Amino acid sequence: MPHLVANFLRSSTGPIPHIKAVSRSRNTSRSNSRSASRNTSPHASDSEDRHAVKMPDLAEAIKKHHRLSLHFGRSNSKERQQHVPYSPVVIEWSVESPPVVFHGNTEESTGALVSGQIFLDIKEELVDVESFAATLKMVVTHKRPFQNNCNECQTQTTQLEKLELLAHPIPLRKGKHQFPFSILLPGHLPASMDTPVVSISYVLNAEAQYLTAPTDSETPSSISTAKFDRIIDVKRTLPEPLYPHNSVRVFPPTNIKAAASYISVIHPTAANKMTLKLDGLMTHNERVKTVDLWKLKKLTWKLEETIKTVAPACEKHNPGLAESANKGLPRSETRVIGEKSLVDGWKSDYTGSDGIVDMEFEYCVNQLKQHSRELKYACDTKTQDGTEVTHSLLLELVVSKEYAQEGKAHISHQTGTGRILRMHFAVVLTDNGGLSVSWDNEAPPVYEDVPPSPPEYAEDAHPIEYVDLEEIIAARTTAPNSRRGSQEL
Repeated sequence: MPHLVANFLRSSTGPIPHIKAVSRSRNTSRSNSRSASRNTSPHASDSEDRHAVKMPDLAEAIKKHHRLSLHFGRSNSKERQQHVPYSPVVIEWSVESPPVVFHGNTEESTGALVSGQIFLDIKEELVDVESFAATLKMVVTHKRPFQNNCNECQTQTTQLEKLELLAHPIPLRKGKHQFPFSILLPGHLPASMDTPVVSISYVLNAEAQYLTAPTDSETPSSISTAKFDRIIDVKRTLPEPLYPHNSVRVFPPTNIKAAASYISVIHPTAANKMTLKLDGLMTHNERVKTVDLWKLKKLTWKLEETIKTVAPACEKHNPGLAESANKGLPRSETRVIGEKSLVDGWKSDYTGSDGIVDMEFEYCVNQLKQHSRELKYACDTKTQDGTEVTHSLLLELVVSKEYAQEGKAHISHQTGTGRILRMHFAVVLTDNGGLSVSWDNEAPPVYEDVPPSPPEYAEDAHPIEYVDLEEIIAARTTAPNSRRGSQEL
């Protein structure tokens, strides 16, 4: 087979149509020669077929036709750009506010402010714009809807704000025209999320309708539409508690006791610390003068995320259901967003009357999305429609029982007995607010928020009579002159 490819690349001249014609003629001649040789000598025909196979030279064809290109189902970016239809009106935007972050829980948060400018880029000298409006919507998409292949069961859209940027039709000249906007998102809304069960996103849509000039004088002008949409990432941050949370667990029938100290509010991109102390790891046998030791061999932590939601039913699929199922079907899933196993890093002390193990470790979100370098997580939230996201830290400690002589705990022997100690700790995963504060704390007061002026003083029934300052000065200057005159007399 390799010699056929070599002959194909060495034995051809001429353009592509010529190559095809030569190939057809040679195939015809070979078929005629084969039919003739079958009548004479089969061995000679086989040898001629093995040495007479010659294919057109593709290399020469590529040299002469240098514009020959091969396409395998994809086109260049320049070609894709050429297929984009021309539009005399292009919509752009610029966000001037900080990242959209809700500070506090849904009961205490005052919301977040989204402000910026939307631009109408007019490409022609004059364009008649009929209308220009923008809407902010919250889109909830259920990955496991109530009824498969039903768009209404899968997606629920709520319009939060509508902005009429143009009150009436107006002709706009060539250039960029600015339209400022400001939207206050209420604090009870959920943050953006993308989970295997449900996703919540905020979409800003802008639409401008304009008149297009007719191609000839007979056809009237038509109305065209320019559209624009962008996704706004909304986050929520909760304040950290002043003091760490302390928890104590006992594992009967043993005397092992675990005391954990940790911050209950954690951040996905930070290293969160937990301090763990184990007591009661040594038991004394006075009769045989030995001690039983529980030694820690392995610690595994897992950060689990539980998503619960209710897939609602649309009006089409709702009538046939019972009253208890009118709200929808519950959906839930638990996934691991971070885990790690440790086999060292703690301090053990078996010299006293009670064995002790002290350690401090870090845990975080370390799972990535498929085909992406982004972290896979969703912050804690609870919405009015039944969506709830919670997190918990799971600890698994593998301990092995050993025995040793009294006073020689460092020389121990295996007993073949082991236990797995499991602990769950509730944690709250929230985004880091950074240096940002709530919008009502950093924004200056508006005119309506200015308090009223101080109270006026009431008029007194017996007003005080004030003397003019000039009269007092004149009286003081005339008094010495009168005294001098009296002395001269």
